[in-house]
Amino acid sequence: MSKTLIAGARIWDATGKPPYAGDVLIEGDRIVAVSDQTGQLPRTDCEVIDANGATLMPGMTEGHAHLSFEAVNSTEDLIAPPPEEHTLLTARVAKSLLDAGFTSAYGASEAKLRLGVAVRNEVDAGRLPGPRIRAGSLEISVTGAMGDESRLHNPRNGPSIIVDGPEEMRKAVRLCCREGCDNIKLDVSGDPFYPNTPGHTTPMTFEEVKMAVDTAHAYGRKVNAHTRSIEGSKMCLRAGVDVLFHVEYSDEELLELFEGAKDRVFVSPTVSLFHTIVNNEAAPAGLTAEVGGFMGIPGLLEESCKTHTALRERGIRHLIGGDYGFSWSPNGTNARDLKFFVDYYGYSPADALACATRNGGLVMRSQGDLGTIGEGMLADLLLVDGDPLKDIEIMTDHSRLRLIMKGGEVYKNTIEPRAALAA
Repeated sequence: MSKTLIAGARIWDATGKPPYAGDVLIEGDRIVAVSDQTGQLPRTDCEVIDANGATLMPGMTEGHAHLSFEAVNSTEDLIAPPPEEHTLLTARVAKSLLDAGFTSAYGASEAKLRLGVAVRNEVDAGRLPGPRIRAGSLEISVTGAMGDESRLHNPRNGPSIIVDGPEEMRKAVRLCCREGCDNIKLDVSGDPFYPNTPGHTTPMTFEEVKMAVDTAHAYGRKVNAHTRSIEGSKMCLRAGVDVLFHVEYSDEELLELFEGAKDRVFVSPTVSLFHTIVNNEAAPAGLTAEVGGFMGIPGLLEESCKTHTALRERGIRHLIGGDYGFSWSPNGTNARDLKFFVDYYGYSPADALACATRNGGLVMRSQGDLGTIGEGMLADLLLVDGDPLKDIEIMTDHSRLRLIMKGGEVYKNTIEPRAALAA
């Protein structure tokens, strides 16, 4: 079994401890030893990587992954590509996430049912480069809500499954489980991109949500929910949804429900989507700040800041993930969320990084063996040129990622390893 020693690193282990100088020994896909002194671990039969004081940290998790979204400007960009081309696109996006230091991707939803499943399987088999993937399903929505692209005169299939009532929901979830999806995605609330059902509305019923959760959990799968409305988020928490996306609107009762569920639930605020609109980064696609104003985006951003600051203060586990994959916020730039968490929600750089590493590892694997640096943990690691605790924006500079390791295998290394030392 291959062994690698990363020597002389500044280790930030995502456990809450301050960084320290030391060495890390990897054997196979696991970390087998961590030393807080350089030179204390055995170097025989090891490939030695001299970190020279660079920051060693866990790999990051994209907590709202849309692997099949690349340069999207409209829903049509998700519907139109044939499945063959769309599979290749999804593989490209998976590689772009790994290139950016994301060794895991928690799937939100995909444009076609098995895109994430197919790429996950190829990555797991070692035939494609990419992060660990929990494959998202199609969105499941209800008639007339977000995701329903049909009209009586123009029926068409969108990137979604449309159901009405608990029994149709049960069948849709079973279908997604049968086809290999790890995560089931529900569109519980409305959305500013769908004028007939804006963000404060809640088209889906509690009975439908509860049926989805009970069915998915019976298959050992997780449930994600698009929820912006207060009532939608309350329904999700009461029904047992695992990961809530967006969650802008809130009241005291909702915050208390979150606090009661803090040991099981995760939240991904997706702030990047709003930031790029209000700062005119989406203007080349026609989504100017003025248009965003008509859609109510500034108000949603304000509500997001209030809600997620309150959730941070209550210790609710956040995931980074900003709905990347649009032309103005492409996949591969996902680490921008770290600075957004600092600027909008009051996180320290260390705590924002913990959302991307420790929390991400927990949502990916309930075994608790991913997302921190310690003996027995999976060796998903980044070696960063610089100190992200002082300048978190360096995480967006791919050239600063000197080493990317997933499961003990080196994907990228710009530091020449020493030859293995014989016993």
